[in-house]
Amino acid sequence: MARGGSVTVRQTQGPVAVGITAVSMRGPAMELSELQALRRDKADRLRESGVDPYPTRARRTHTAAEAMARFHGLEAELPPEGEDAEAVTIVGRLVSRRHQGKTIFAHLRDGAGELQLYARRDVLGEEAFEGFLKLFDLGDFVEATGHLFRTRMGEVSLRATAVAMLAKALNAPPEKWHGLTDTELRYRQRYADLLANAEVRRVFALRSRAITALRRFLDERGYLEVETPTLQPLYGGAAARPFTTHHNALDQTFYLRIADELYLKRLLVGGFERVYEIGKDFRNEGIDRNHSPEFTMLEFYEAYADYRSMMETVEAMIVQVATETLGEPRLTWQGREIDLSPSWPRRTLREAIHEACGVDYVAHPDQGSLLAAARAAGADVETGTVWPRIVDELLKQFVRPNLIRPTFLVDYPVALSPLAKRKPDDPTHVERFQPYLLGGEIGNAFTELNDPLDQLARFEEQQRDRAAGDEEAMPIDADYVNALMYGMPPTGGVGIGVDRLVMLLTDQPSIRDVILFPAMRNLPAPGGDGETAAIAAGAVPTAAV
Repeated sequence: MARGGSVTVRQTQGPVAVGITAVSMRGPAMELSELQALRRDKADRLRESGVDPYPTRARRTHTAAEAMARFHGLEAELPPEGEDAEAVTIVGRLVSRRHQGKTIFAHLRDGAGELQLYARRDVLGEEAFEGFLKLFDLGDFVEATGHLFRTRMGEVSLRATAVAMLAKALNAPPEKWHGLTDTELRYRQRYADLLANAEVRRVFALRSRAITALRRFLDERGYLEVETPTLQPLYGGAAARPFTTHHNALDQTFYLRIADELYLKRLLVGGFERVYEIGKDFRNEGIDRNHSPEFTMLEFYEAYADYRSMMETVEAMIVQVATETLGEPRLTWQGREIDLSPSWPRRTLREAIHEACGVDYVAHPDQGSLLAAARAAGADVETGTVWPRIVDELLKQFVRPNLIRPTFLVDYPVALSPLAKRKPDDPTHVERFQPYLLGGEIGNAFTELNDPLDQLARFEEQQRDRAAGDEEAMPIDADYVNALMYGMPPTGGVGIGVDRLVMLLTDQPSIRDVILFPAMRNLPAPGGDGETAAIAAGAVPTAAV
């Protein structure tokens, strides 16, 4: 666009403009609030003047950060208050605006930063200046062309020669200071949460950086990233209840996977030696600060490794991910500073439980005896809980809350670990470890069971637990047993809860703070659709028009 008096809003083409105006948003199925209706009217006024408030394309020559860098690079060659001779076009959301006589000061924000617009009536022209003042609102996406300069107040700015509407926002942005403080509303309307809170955008940028670091760590060590089925004819690989669905074409029940494990280990049978997958798992369970029914899991498996070598790998992985994400191998979570540097202490599960509550589960080999001992120690355990679940409750209630520094709990009972290999010197326990940090479990790992007949016997034991009331016991996966019959090499395997790791790296108290769109209960719908009613009512406190 040329300088001085140019057209300041992008025009639509003839019949298209007429068509859009004819299908005006007046009378929508959803009742609009007064503020939404006011903004809708401005969109209609743009259409009536031949301007599409939602044009198909935008033009951009520089991001806000690139424009700033460009000006800083050439500023020394300019006279005081001089401007860049080359025109620059930026795009972004209109986040501030103030009007002073014949001048409008505004800021556009894009993904890289913000840049001030300096718009004068005599440069834009009367009609364009009035349009920018009266038909544009905070929250609108805008394209601006002009020349960079530094104002007398010292701020690098774009002296606008043209502005264009890119997308008219019918909702005003959340009010700057108090707009989005309700936690549940933040989860339900994450888009508004991100719009209002720079800290939330930072958290999810760090999440992405952490996942990239996990991939880099494994890629550098020769692991192959693979994809296994999310929709499975039989679930397994963890103790959990699945989500169930029906496949119409196959007329068959399917399950959303609860873990990737059994498919990944099939790949080691097939000849791959190092594999990993980062993907969504689903467990039909309760929701709390550490649990979400949909979550992200990293699982990786290495042939010819065992749980001891995998502990060393996990230590190195967490240190590298923290360093790449935070700049150092330490983190601060809820006021506690933790050094992640190796070597992490190793404690057996049996010792940890006995030290914490005085119960030695080996001395109580039957369900009734262990239940009585657990309750005598103060554990809250239901009467019908099976033996391995009682052990797990002792861990959760007495041990886990006190594992603040990075720690590996190792050597679990066979009954609690149906996919892990027995210890050669103690066949009642398996080679399993779990990394704990800040009172929470962030992973699970085994020397993998590769004896097909032992595996079948473990599955059958799980079925006995299911018959005794354990709804999370694994079903028998005959095809997986058949795969093991072809032979699987000695293997070490690890699962890392990505969301829990990100919680710690970003100092967030709840797993829902690191999941962009967490599962939520439906809103009540008095007199209609609850979500629609909330939108129309303007549930988020908003900035001025």
